[in-house]
Amino acid sequence: MVIKHRKQNRLKGFDYSKNGYYFVTICTNKRRCEFGTVKNEIMTLNHYGKIVEKCYEDLINHYSNCVLDEFIIMPNHIHGIIIIQNINQHVGNGLKPFPTKYSISEMIRGLKTFSSRRIHESGLISFKWQKSFYDHIIRTEYSLYSIRQYIRDNPINWNEDRNNLG
Repeated sequence: MVIKHRKQNRLKGFDYSKNGYYFVTICTNKRRCEFGTVKNEIMTLNHYGKIVEKCYEDLINHYSNCVLDEFIIMPNHIHGIIIIQNINQHVGNGLKPFPTKYSISEMIRGLKTFSSRRIHESGLISFKWQKSFYDHIIRTEYSLYSIRQYIRDNPINWNEDRNNLG
């Protein structure tokens, strides 16, 4: 029996529920273009893309330590910056630790689950996300600025994008 070893995506030993800025990329299975089209360097979401957009924006209502920054939904992937912000709450005479520290993996799992369910209910039964996702821990202001610009410029660069298999 051959056991296929998957590449480890996460930084070993790092707490992904820790306060910070995280850049994520999530692709559709086989990079199928399910969410809309890029025409004249403008991304136009279709019905399924709008479902994903709503589910992405709704993450803040399900994960109390989630703050959304720049993001874009492309024909077959999403780029986004998610900020984890665990805040101590004042209770009585002292501070109470933040009740639940959700991790980036938990938030992405939720996004995939919520959006897949709604997409399937809307008629695209064959829809699937690619397993796992890409992440990058943003550690500097310069990196944050560069990644925000990269996200904004994604539709402009779609013809050269490695995710554009068309």
